Amino acid sequence: MSAHLEETGKRAAAFLESVGCADLGRAAGLLHDVGKYTPEFRKRLAGNPGPVDHATAGAKIAMARYGGRVGKIRAFCVAGHHAGLADGVSGGAGRIAALEDRLSKRVPTPDPVWEREIELPKKPELPPRKPRDRKGSAFGDSFLTRMVFSALVDADYLDTEAYFAAFDGDGPVRGEHPPIDELARRLDAYLGELAAAAEPGAVNAARAEVLARAREKAAAAPGMFTLTVPTGGGKTLSSLAFALRHAARHGMARVIYVIPFTSIVEQTAAAFREALGRGAEADFVIEHHSAFDDDRIDGREARDKLRLAMENWDAPVIVTTAVQFFESLFANRPSRCRKLHNIANSAVILDEAQTLPLKLLRPCVAALDELARNWRTTVVLCTATQPSLGEADGFVGGFADMREIAPEPERLYRTLKRVGIRDLGAVNDDELSAQLRAAPQVLCIVNTRRHARELYEYIREAEGARHLTTCMCAAHRRDALDAVRADLKTGAPVRLVATSLIEAGVDVDFPVVWRAWAGLESVVQAAGRCNREGRAPAGEVFVFDPGESAGRKPPPEVAQLADAARAVMRRRAAPDSPEAIRDYFEEVYWTKADELDARRILRRIAERGPKCDFPFESVAAQFRMIETDMVPVIVPYCSPVKRESEAERLLGELRSVERPGRVARRLQPYTVPVPRRVQTALVESGAVEFVNEWKFGRQFAVLRSLDLYRPDTGLAWDRPVFLDSESLIV
Repeated sequence: MSAHLEETGKRAAAFLESVGCADLGRAAGLLHDVGKYTPEFRKRLAGNPGPVDHATAGAKIAMARYGGRVGKIRAFCVAGHHAGLADGVSGGAGRIAALEDRLSKRVPTPDPVWEREIELPKKPELPPRKPRDRKGSAFGDSFLTRMVFSALVDADYLDTEAYFAAFDGDGPVRGEHPPIDELARRLDAYLGELAAAAEPGAVNAARAEVLARAREKAAAAPGMFTLTVPTGGGKTLSSLAFALRHAARHGMARVIYVIPFTSIVEQTAAAFREALGRGAEADFVIEHHSAFDDDRIDGREARDKLRLAMENWDAPVIVTTAVQFFESLFANRPSRCRKLHNIANSAVILDEAQTLPLKLLRPCVAALDELARNWRTTVVLCTATQPSLGEADGFVGGFADMREIAPEPERLYRTLKRVGIRDLGAVNDDELSAQLRAAPQVLCIVNTRRHARELYEYIREAEGARHLTTCMCAAHRRDALDAVRADLKTGAPVRLVATSLIEAGVDVDFPVVWRAWAGLESVVQAAGRCNREGRAPAGEVFVFDPGESAGRKPPPEVAQLADAARAVMRRRAAPDSPEAIRDYFEEVYWTKADELDARRILRRIAERGPKCDFPFESVAAQFRMIETDMVPVIVPYCSPVKRESEAERLLGELRSVERPGRVARRLQPYTVPVPRRVQTALVESGAVEFVNEWKFGRQFAVLRSLDLYRPDTGLAWDRPVFLDSESLIV
């Protein structure tokens, strides 16, 4: 027993060494299983089936030995290392007993032999913090607790994994990745090849200038940065070049690239693997999103649980979603928190920073600011439409010191301006479809999946008519986009109707784009798909009002953003200029100031700050970036260029494996998100069935009625009970 405690403490301390919290991690590791030094637990090992609470004893010792904030932080971590971080005080409807109840609970007293086998660190001072303001210590302490909890949980998992690997004589190989500076050199070589092959012109010259400035700025001290580059200016690879060089220069462990949508995680990770030198074999690039929730794969044995735990992000390059990143920062479950300590001492690129949800904007800003202030993390807000999140912009609680990487964003905007944007007012589907049929190459972006499908039906007989929404699985969308790009390149007709998923990270180049009214950031992102390479003197972007009939009316929050965008367009001749974008965000944030922390997350934390009785479980339940209750349906999609379905092969594996984590991750490109009630109705109708429900629960839902999945529009359903779900945005 003492060997496990010592090794867990050693690992947890090592995880937190670079941020000055090693003693906090070491003590939590040493105490987490002290409650196993009891006769009751020995009986459990001998076969007694009765439960034994072994975590509470260590938490009680932490409070008795250390007291105050130091003791409370360790007590939270030790008490929750299996069940999760609890609320500090009773009163909520939580699943986990509050810490105050655990500390007052009578549990078996550990045999004093533990004190002879384990030497606890002396009471340390808390590491020096840089609070955001006079009230900032509460948020900082809650963040510190999560980080120590993360280090403890990951150390416990890894030591247990090592034990079973040694017992079996095999196990996963961890580490052995190329160093960060080597990856930076590989990227430089790759970018050199791209530059040598690039056609001369203003666009590629601007991209080269952005890249050169990113490399130069990499030497700057860690902290908060912005990278404000118009769409098509090469910000993705330039930001990666900055991050790798910056991480190598400052001894950081990894680069974390955060993307707004699951739909582009896979393609971004693939691009990074190619750029960093080993293509699909580059196992040092980890992609992590959440089509499947590992918490809901209910393994019964400790061995299964550790195998099914979420990735701990122990790799040089991580590509993940904003949902996964931010929900983990406010999570309380061990599997979600396990990775957090690996965000510290990293370079984080937040791509399309303008997409952060308004209702959670202040908590997101607080978390990013805390990472940059106190956890040796560099954060880069990377976008063509930079949100006004600095104190200097008037954003309350905003970032104090933000440094721009790009050379003169206003000048870049003028250099890379390739489109004109016009408001055409109300345009109904008959008029719109006529315009789409008349243009040989045109992109139309609307606000709902239902509108996209119905508008596509209007023009489906036209040559080159295509459709793209999240009703199609990611693998299907990838094939569709490959076909679109090929036709655009050869000049063949392409009439594409899509939802806003095409606006972020999708490299297409149309001469004409139509965009249903939305926020100005969406309009500008849509314009980035028009005349992207500057081949024409100017591209045309038409903004229109699709009306409020069924399936056309956007959600209220999108409608409010559209109103703000219209107001800016009336005041500014160039609505896609940095000045107009700044005006827009300042107006949005001023108008919605009371809604930027709609669930009172920061206030909940501050109220419990004086006694460190933080509401971890309550906050985790409230911090949800996606409010709709969406669940995945696996589609046995087969690419038209392949003879066999990779999805069917993986489903065959899934039916026979004991531990489905690896197969589940590979199935993610073949999933379509649907509302839970829709999945239930599909199951009841026999259209969907669960794989090995007796073993994995209702985790893996597979479409069996393949007539519901069309090769042009993806998953469709015709029963009236499903129709309103089609109005979901993207």
